[in-house]
Amino acid sequence: MSPGFEFAQHVTRRHFLDACQIGLASMFLGSVRPATAAQEHTLAPKAPHYEPKAKSVIYLHMAGGPSQLELFDPKPELQKHSGTDCPQHLLEGKRFAFIKGVPQLLGTPYRFQQAGQSGTWISELLPRFAGVADEAAIVRSMTTEQFNHAPAQLLLHTGNARLGSASMGAWATYGLGSENRDLPGFVVLVSGNKTPSAGKSLWGSGFLPSVYQGVQCRTQGEPVLFLGNPEGMSRSLRRKTLDALGDLNRLRQEQSRDPDTLARIEQYELAYRMQVSVPEVMDISREPDSIHSLYGTQPGKLSFANNCLLARRLVENGVRFVQLYDWGWDHHGNARRTDIRYDLPDRARDIDRPTAALIKDLKQRGLLDQTLIVWGGEFGRTPMRENRQGDKTEYYGRDHHPDAFTMWLAGGGIKGGVSYGSTDDIGYHVDSDPVTPRDLQATLLHLLGLDPYQLHFSHQGLNQRLIGPTDEGRIVRELLA
Repeated sequence: MSPGFEFAQHVTRRHFLDACQIGLASMFLGSVRPATAAQEHTLAPKAPHYEPKAKSVIYLHMAGGPSQLELFDPKPELQKHSGTDCPQHLLEGKRFAFIKGVPQLLGTPYRFQQAGQSGTWISELLPRFAGVADEAAIVRSMTTEQFNHAPAQLLLHTGNARLGSASMGAWATYGLGSENRDLPGFVVLVSGNKTPSAGKSLWGSGFLPSVYQGVQCRTQGEPVLFLGNPEGMSRSLRRKTLDALGDLNRLRQEQSRDPDTLARIEQYELAYRMQVSVPEVMDISREPDSIHSLYGTQPGKLSFANNCLLARRLVENGVRFVQLYDWGWDHHGNARRTDIRYDLPDRARDIDRPTAALIKDLKQRGLLDQTLIVWGGEFGRTPMRENRQGDKTEYYGRDHHPDAFTMWLAGGGIKGGVSYGSTDDIGYHVDSDPVTPRDLQATLLHLLGLDPYQLHFSHQGLNQRLIGPTDEGRIVRELLA
């Protein structure tokens, strides 16, 4: 008897059914689940878990970590001891990105004043924001686990300090879809001539289907790269090409039952529709002179101001999540361009006018109540001077500081004129009402009408969530209107 025939005798139908039960179960689940998943993974509008406070989000991220001590958190005690050696107990067992030895405490060179009816303390560097301070909730008690840029940005925006997880915008569109079938549900705009340290993973879909990833748009040149038809291809020919490609992809999907194939079809169709819709929405030259004066915008220029106006136009047209990244807030004081005296005023001036304008513009259009605005960086700055080059340097700056920093929120369900949380006398530690990235994520999802504890996606045998595997993320209800 040949070995092959002997093996075939053992592999009988009875043996197959007895030994391959798990395999059969997997085959059954594989035939059922993708079809269900395929129906779910589109940008069609979906019902929230409960009544939302906000329909859309504009998230303004200042990449690098803006100094809360120069902008939002005045410390008279720090001013009093500026130039003295940092107390040893604040250094023992502490890890810093760049500080070595014993640094000196560093007071701010800027004045603070109380703004609005709420009396919120705002730096002289942000005079226009001070005019709308009563619309915002200032959170001075943010804290994070990471003190390097990329991991801190990833933790804040994806819930994981390592690559591979889905971003906040992807989770929002996964949970709610988009209100405009001709535009992406999640749009990203970048200013400052550089992408954030963690790169495009900050707006990726991670383990979620790729239809939910952010689409990066530009204010110079083509709004979306490679969106236009190549030379020699008309729109009608593009339509015929997509129809043929769609037929092939649907045939492939029927054979493989792979939901990503349907996501691919959806993306091709969205790109086709975007060829008409995106150039129109992205053309800020259509705005009246009064709006350009309000924001300080210049059509055709790459700027944070232009991006703020675009963000308003996008949410006005049904985009669910708009993410603005502005690079250049890493003020270490190791050169003139990173000095808090020379460069920080320029950075603050660039964002002050358009940020205040965004709040005013949304409010006058009746959109502020349904649009959540979030502003902040990935961490804050130390109350000590970094001085990584010793006493020889003439520049002033601060090191990365994860233990305490400031963010603010406005609009969609947020209680305006609130100052939440506090830090100690020199701004080193949070001493009341700490807020973590997971707390921020839980609060953001809640305002969108999504239960942060229930919103999940099955991946690698786990129900993955934006807020992570535990329920430590809390909804900060004190901020809610």
